[in-house]
Amino acid sequence: MWVGAIIGLLLSFLVAKDKAIFGKTFFKGMSSETAIAPVACWIFAGIFATVLRDSGLVDGILWAAYHTGTTGTSFIIITFFASALFATAAGTGFGTITAGMGMLYPAGVLLGADPLILAGAIVGGGAFGDNLAPISDTTISAATSQNTDIGGVVKHRVRYVIPASVLTVITMWVLASSGNVSSTAVPMEKIAEMMDPRGLWMLIPAIATIYTAIKKGDIVFATIVGILLGSFVSVVTGLNTVGNIISVENGLLLRGVSGWMADLCILVLLLSAGIQMMLDGGGSQRLLETFKNVKTARVYEMISGMLALILSALMSINAPAILAVGLSFAKPMGEKFGVHPHRRANVIGNLACTLVYSLPWSAALLLAASLSQQAAESFEGVPSISPLELTPYVLYAWFLLTVMVFSIVTGWGCEYNNKNTSDNETNLLMEEKAS
Repeated sequence: MWVGAIIGLLLSFLVAKDKAIFGKTFFKGMSSETAIAPVACWIFAGIFATVLRDSGLVDGILWAAYHTGTTGTSFIIITFFASALFATAAGTGFGTITAGMGMLYPAGVLLGADPLILAGAIVGGGAFGDNLAPISDTTISAATSQNTDIGGVVKHRVRYVIPASVLTVITMWVLASSGNVSSTAVPMEKIAEMMDPRGLWMLIPAIATIYTAIKKGDIVFATIVGILLGSFVSVVTGLNTVGNIISVENGLLLRGVSGWMADLCILVLLLSAGIQMMLDGGGSQRLLETFKNVKTARVYEMISGMLALILSALMSINAPAILAVGLSFAKPMGEKFGVHPHRRANVIGNLACTLVYSLPWSAALLLAASLSQQAAESFEGVPSISPLELTPYVLYAWFLLTVMVFSIVTGWGCEYNNKNTSDNETNLLMEEKAS
């Protein structure tokens, strides 16, 4: 993917009219918050996940799950609901993937869960929360782009989320129970050697981190708290040593950001430069302008959803795509056809949370793959997975896409608002038009 990103930038350089502006745009993209924010998150998230794993949390989870009879298929279902709950509370898909792939993925595989279905459940749970949480940047972007209330958008969104979630759980259960999907379950006698109830002490920093993420809504802040508290608890309880944590040869701090995690950070910087080229070069605006002359509300929704889908897939992040489509196309055209702002926000917001979580080049799958690589290095019998392998198993994203396509094609869930627009919203619209 580095090669693809670099070739794209080189070709852009060849067709750029002003090479000096090209260079400035390149650095503008790499230094933007869009580029730096995920890099900062992943650096600390990688260290946090490594501290928890190497200090025995997985061994503690294995011990607890085994003694409560939670194995294989049931572990996958529980993991999806736990990931969805955490992501909804914290409003972060990346934070959910970090915690899930660091703690639940290796434990679940060792308990007989299929690696791909399990990882898909974790990423899907992250997509669920990023899509539904009132505090997530995607929900906020969708609502504000349509000048409407976040609470109303979330309430309207539930009608799409529930069918997608039910289909996801049923399909995961069928796939995991059928035996048609290969599994690398480790024999129980080997798992027994890895069980250690002392590892449950590491739930203290894990829970503290989750609570902080929910309270602050800041994954960097939360993971730093987790690193410091996790290191302290692991040393005090004898699960780890200070030397093993800070060693410059192969310590936890070093391993947390090396390998796949460092590779991923470089890729995001290259992609961000490419995204800036597309934005400043007018590519996204030209795409929006192509579809200005639509004739019906149904066609408008199809195009609005398609634009959100395409831009989020190209950018590998969804909030900027939602804002781009929402402000320049979905809002003015939706007002023209009298489509309710809650519906407008959910067409673009829901579809922007589908392919961005399920395509092989998406930041979500790259992060999950990097964390599976770290888990494979720490636990014998736990496989690393590639983004391409994981793509079909992010079932929630694919079912949400299916539900939204059905909704747009049939008109199910659509509301019109020509005569029922609130006075407050009407005033906002008139002020915007006047300005």
